[in-house]
Amino acid sequence: MRGLTPGQLLTAYAHGVFPMAESADSPELHWFDPHRRGVFPVGAVRASRSLRRDLRRGGWSAYLNRDFDAVVAACADRDVTWINAPLSALYHTLHKAGHAHAIEVHRDGQFAGGIFGVTLGGAFFGESMVSAQTNGSKMALLWTSSHLARRGFVLFDTQFLTPHLRSMGGVEITRQAYHQQLRKAVRLRADFGVGTLPGADQLWQEITQTS
Repeated sequence: MRGLTPGQLLTAYAHGVFPMAESADSPELHWFDPHRRGVFPVGAVRASRSLRRDLRRGGWSAYLNRDFDAVVAACADRDVTWINAPLSALYHTLHKAGHAHAIEVHRDGQFAGGIFGVTLGGAFFGESMVSAQTNGSKMALLWTSSHLARRGFVLFDTQFLTPHLRSMGGVEITRQAYHQQLRKAVRLRADFGVGTLPGADQLWQEITQTS
């Protein structure tokens, strides 16, 4: 698949399909529409007792769209990745158009982790996340879930469900159920790219009420 445009990519997302590359060096993209889809209940990502304690210790902070391209690059910087150069370029263009966003987490002023994804209506399609410090990606998930709930999103798509995502409250639903939720979500109006992320103390109070 060559010459994919940002508009075509958004149309694919609206129909429940997403692309991945075989590797960073592969120029080809392949479409996926899994029989079972991973999703998070918006605003209800689960935090373990140890994760809540770590958040409570302090030093954590989160930033919205502070350096989108850096988060994408960090997510792709691993031995095996599905993010190739064409996808990175598409995500960059979607970010400039307001359809792709990143949450970046720091601890004691140092990059600790992050997550990025594509938005359409009230749906957030989580693409990838990364940890540079212990619990970095988990904290990014907590902040992302909180922000999605605040901004009126109703669908948090994780594509596939991993044991890590399941441990934090992720679930699998059928393709049919996912497409039903997707059709409703894309009709809504929500804006991920605005608003202030809560501080660590406020986030801790939120998750202790839901975990």
